[in-house]
Amino acid sequence: MKTILLIGLGRFGRHIAKKLQEFKHEVMAIDKCEDRVNSALPYVTDAQIGDCTSEEFMSTLGVRNFDVCIVTIGDNFQNSLETTSLLKELGAKLVVSRASSDVHEKFLLRNGADEIIYPEKQLASWTAIRYTSDHISDYIELNENYSIFEISIPKDWAGKTIGKLDIRKKHNINILGIKLNGQLNLNVNTDSVLSDNETLLVLGRNKDIQKCFHI
Repeated sequence: MKTILLIGLGRFGRHIAKKLQEFKHEVMAIDKCEDRVNSALPYVTDAQIGDCTSEEFMSTLGVRNFDVCIVTIGDNFQNSLETTSLLKELGAKLVVSRASSDVHEKFLLRNGADEIIYPEKQLASWTAIRYTSDHISDYIELNENYSIFEISIPKDWAGKTIGKLDIRKKHNINILGIKLNGQLNLNVNTDSVLSDNETLLVLGRNKDIQKCFHI
């Protein structure tokens, strides 16, 4: 369990708050809008109404005591930038800030952000890959070179064992698990037999996965 300072309770911020609650993290949520704060109360440990560009207000939060500070302000870049910079000045351990453009990303990284969330860009990449291939069910980009794909099992692999296919040696791809009817089995080995109604969870270089599965 981690302690999270979540700044900005628009739609994106509230979705993050809900997910953090599911993971049992302690969340302090901040927004200058009372209605937004009230709507987030069921999903957070505590919440306050305040101006996060105010050093006086921010200094009362004990910023350095949180494991992660997440800035999700999306409607005012100046406020996002000032908040990010102020968090770092006050000793925040890890500052993760939301960007809505490449320029915003550069400025945030130069002014205190340790990492960037870029929802539109990340979702655009996922959507483009997910819906331009009939046999991809999900996709997680780890970096610019490596990804995890959930992908349909090729017809000529059905009925064969993972060991016989020797996927890791031939294609430089690791099989992480097999999913059937929404149930993920991570206990796979060389004797596991594949069927055409399953999907594979695979990890590897993008170009190796694209070549192997004809993406």
